[in-house]
Amino acid sequence: MKALLAAFASLTLGLLTASAVTVGEPAPAFTLPSAEGKPVSLSDFKGKVVVLEWTNVGCPFVQKHYNSGNLPALQKKYTSKGVVWLAICSSAPGKQGNEGLDQMVAIHRGWHAADTAYLSDGDGKVGRLYGAKTTPQLFVIDAKGVLRYDGAIDSIPSADAADIPKAESYISEALDAVLAGQPVKTASTKSYGCSVKY
Repeated sequence: MKALLAAFASLTLGLLTASAVTVGEPAPAFTLPSAEGKPVSLSDFKGKVVVLEWTNVGCPFVQKHYNSGNLPALQKKYTSKGVVWLAICSSAPGKQGNEGLDQMVAIHRGWHAADTAYLSDGDGKVGRLYGAKTTPQLFVIDAKGVLRYDGAIDSIPSADAADIPKAESYISEALDAVLAGQPVKTASTKSYGCSVKY
């Protein structure tokens, strides 16, 4: 009986710690170091719409959306409308995507990224807090701090840039709805890409 209770407690704890954020609930607060070495907190952007983009410079799915110009164009379009766009790398030291901060940032900027900040989450705490599973995976937080979208960038889970024009852009639809003060039609989708390298 003791062993059964211990197993149940362990399972319950595992479920609690593994639980991800929920669309419609407040987005959890966090602070991470930026590429410039300055701490960036979600609370810095109170009253703004925020995108969290999990990224990994070594992932072919991320490379698809940057080398094609898709992600830089989306970043430029929405940051010009006042959206804050935070790219987050949760790759652990020594794993794919964590090539050392200077190298990671050089690659990211070489893609003409137009995010607001590039953040390092090498211990994976924020990635796990949000339940980030893949790169890319995107979250949209509204101006009241409520999570409104969690999932894939678009509807075609491939690493082929030729699929981008044919895909439904979930992130564009979510951001357009949030900026217009409307409900997001597809608020949660299954993200695709490389697994986050915790």
